[in-house]
Amino acid sequence: MDKLVLKNISMIYQTIETETKAVEDISFNIKDGEFVVIVGPSGCGKSTILSIIAGLINPSYGEIYLDGEKISYPCNKIGYMFQKDTLFEWRTIFKNITLGLEIRKELTKENLNYANILIEKYGLASFKNYYPRQLSGGMRQRVALIRTLVLNPEILLLDEPFSALDYHTRLLVADEIYKIIKAEGKTAVMVTHDIAEAISLADRVIVLSSRPARIKTIIDIKLSVNNKTPLLSRNAPEFKDYFNLIWKELDKNEY
Repeated sequence: MDKLVLKNISMIYQTIETETKAVEDISFNIKDGEFVVIVGPSGCGKSTILSIIAGLINPSYGEIYLDGEKISYPCNKIGYMFQKDTLFEWRTIFKNITLGLEIRKELTKENLNYANILIEKYGLASFKNYYPRQLSGGMRQRVALIRTLVLNPEILLLDEPFSALDYHTRLLVADEIYKIIKAEGKTAVMVTHDIAEAISLADRVIVLSSRPARIKTIIDIKLSVNNKTPLLSRNAPEFKDYFNLIWKELDKNEY
């Protein structure tokens, strides 16, 4: 069974005088544990699709199904990782990580123990009493991911989570976060402008048209690398071919 299904999703923004169609008839399915990346021209509606999946905005038309049932919002099975880490500077790393539990009033012994397990497992134990300003950009993103994972979502939405990092750090953090998501068995949907990043992370890449966003093509990424990681994927012989294929699709939109 598919984990997540979008059926005929459209989004129209209306004012008294005009209406703007942002997303038109988007349909795709995602299997459990799959990592899907959405690419498209700037301003085409990629982040709008994530916001619709997250329940932050309601689509004008269409339906979303989770585990075969029409989704009901708010949905605790979906976690969202934003472009910026959005950590609170006055809270310690541990207090930032457990913020969601605090908001939900779920600071139980079991949940706090799970938070500590994740903190230890992913190398943050010695930093739990630090403040965000004392961490590098890459470590802050790791904290942001663990904060999301503590809530135990089944689906992770990632809105260009590495865009604020320098190129070298971006590669390393993408590699690290990919490994964490796979190790935790999560299903992921990510938006990026970076074609190479999309190929290195994705099981499938969804290519969108310019606004209003429509699906131009969905590409299965099959790379001949053992124990796939984003860094290793960039060395695969097929990598360049996928890059050129996606580039040509986007170039038709004057990407």
